[in-house]
Amino acid sequence: MAIVELFHKRQKRLRGEYPDVYQYDELPDKLKVQIVHMWDETVGRDPSIYNTYLDSIQKNSRIVLEQVYKILTKELGVFKLTLNEQSDSTYFEKISNYFLNETETEKSLDVVEVMMQAIILFHRSSRNKFKLVEVMDELNQRFREHGIGYQYENGQIIRMDSEFIHAEAVKPALHLLSDPTYKGAQQEFLKAHEHYRHERYSEALIDCLKAYESTLKIILDKNKWEYSPNATADELTGRLMQSGLVPEFWQQYFKSLKNTLTSGVPTARNKLAGHGAANEVREIPEYLVSYILHMTASTIVFLIKADESLR
Repeated sequence: MAIVELFHKRQKRLRGEYPDVYQYDELPDKLKVQIVHMWDETVGRDPSIYNTYLDSIQKNSRIVLEQVYKILTKELGVFKLTLNEQSDSTYFEKISNYFLNETETEKSLDVVEVMMQAIILFHRSSRNKFKLVEVMDELNQRFREHGIGYQYENGQIIRMDSEFIHAEAVKPALHLLSDPTYKGAQQEFLKAHEHYRHERYSEALIDCLKAYESTLKIILDKNKWEYSPNATADELTGRLMQSGLVPEFWQQYFKSLKNTLTSGVPTARNKLAGHGAANEVREIPEYLVSYILHMTASTIVFLIKADESLR
């Protein structure tokens, strides 16, 4: 089902109130509920501690969840995860209730990390049918869908984006693009991230190129530098470099930069997303799309800052 752009979202966009692409400070309640559903579908809800008639899978579930509970209480330095915890509650209920009500993001992520490790242990002990790779992929996809900058990798929760790249490229790009002059490029850049979060990688690459080309055209138009209406990204970049955006004595120094601008984002998009979709399906790896998104952000920051320096 398509995402409906509600009135309040349109108004925020008109006022220039654009959220950061990824945030690290809060896990939405909806995301937490979805994660609990994942736990239920994998390790399952352990039976009451008073139930002695258990099959092997239920016993493994209880053992694993009890270990999770003990790890969390010990490391948090408490005897109970919540003050109103009921003695007859299952370990699944105790852990889930604590997770759903915990307001500190890092502590919430503690639970996600330990539970993912437990799911792996449960899978090995019970030989359950679910696939661990699919579980980890779903968790990481849920993070991306909600714009949360974390993912589960190699047994740990890590920041999905490099903190430096995010701070020095993505956020500045969003800030610079908030100028009404760059409205079209901004919308395309945000769409690229939206596609990325929903694993529409082909569309993400296409909108990266659109944002890049729009930025080039806006700068050329601002300076009244002529270019062909049907110019490609390579031609637009060449025209911009010829028009004095980069001082002449820096031209040789920025030769490698020009190559990056003309062969990085455009080529990746053209080869992987732009052509031949009707005849073949291409697998676009997530890490490549992430790289192109960061490259696009860095390039946009460079172009706009260079244009500003002319004034």
